[in-house]
Amino acid sequence: MATANSFCRSSPWKSCVDPPYKGNLRERTGPGATRGLPRGRTSDVSTYLFENEEHSKLREQIRRFAATEIAPNAHEWEEAEEFPVELYRRAAEAGLMGVGYPEELGGLGGDLSHGTVAGDEMVLAGKSVGTVVGLWSHNIAIPPIIRLGTDEQKERFVRPVLEGRMVSALGITEPGGGSDVASLRTRAVRDGDCYVVNGSKTFITSGCRADFVTTAVRTGEDRHGGISLLIIEKSTPGFSVSRKLRKTGWWASDTAELSFDDCRVPVENLVGVENEGFLAIMHNFVSERVGLAAQCVAIAELAYRESVSYAREREAFGQALSGFQVTRHKLADMTTRIAAGRAITGEVVARHLRGEDANVLAAKAKNVTTDMCSAVCDQAVQIHGGYGYMREYVVERLYRDARLYPIGGGTREIMNEIISKAERY
Repeated sequence: MATANSFCRSSPWKSCVDPPYKGNLRERTGPGATRGLPRGRTSDVSTYLFENEEHSKLREQIRRFAATEIAPNAHEWEEAEEFPVELYRRAAEAGLMGVGYPEELGGLGGDLSHGTVAGDEMVLAGKSVGTVVGLWSHNIAIPPIIRLGTDEQKERFVRPVLEGRMVSALGITEPGGGSDVASLRTRAVRDGDCYVVNGSKTFITSGCRADFVTTAVRTGEDRHGGISLLIIEKSTPGFSVSRKLRKTGWWASDTAELSFDDCRVPVENLVGVENEGFLAIMHNFVSERVGLAAQCVAIAELAYRESVSYAREREAFGQALSGFQVTRHKLADMTTRIAAGRAITGEVVARHLRGEDANVLAAKAKNVTTDMCSAVCDQAVQIHGGYGYMREYVVERLYRDARLYPIGGGTREIMNEIISKAERY
């Protein structure tokens, strides 16, 4: 049975009688406050087809945590451009950090479907995309260690992250490389029992506060064949945060540019086999792109709910905005696009869990959902009118947040290249 501050660890989500954060949760009021699902809409419309009772219980628990711990602070944290480090520990105590990770490493079990559902509720109930992506930067940082790392690496790095004692980040992108991973120039030269690392990384989520960075480095020949993954710890001499980057969206997450100046990294921090890191990075991209697609669905759903609520309450020319056909049709288009985005994202998850190669479908899903999210958030601002341009309204920051998704995790153009090569045009 779950306690008031944790998930069910022996059998995750399956026998939870007392969910965390019991009791009535006071809903936040004020501009753009959401009052649950739109009237007349059943809950399963905004869930994935693969979901079962286990996912439903997980949703409830994530929702209660996000509504209690994040939503009341969402605007403040976004404006401050960071959230308290303490949130990692609180999230770990509530079980959020371990969703989808092995129980033997301190996780809660589950798979990509559980992670997808958890992310959905974190955005919907927490209303701060920046906080969610910052809190869960480990979802792209530790999977390569779990797949390819040694038992010692898993104990040193994975377990402390899942317990909220360490913060992790993934370092791939470089100032001169962008989406071209194979051209990376950060070099690691073997010197005895260490690699000496020189170079830089940019656009690193949680880079300012990360205790370690799972870093792509060049250990061999040019292009794909000479790339490896190294765990570089913050305490390593020569490692520094060059600067904290200020962004259009995701304000509550820290994003950094990192520098490595003769960093001596122990050989035992090599993840997997030397010069075979490119395949590990590509494997990691599939789940990352599914995660980004799912975030787009959640962001669009939140923008839609905020718009429905506003359209019912806001009056113009003697009636609620929802009384105008043009508003209703905007909302109808928004929910239809969301349904399509949720459908393709759910299919990617289902096929991935069946063991199919979902790389191309993940690229398609990312493009479909990023286009959808941008369009829905744009219409949400339009429905809100001048208030949609004001920073205290949720849809204003969702509109800014949405712009990242056609870029992050591989640009829209890179996704089209993946698709076109598979289709053999």
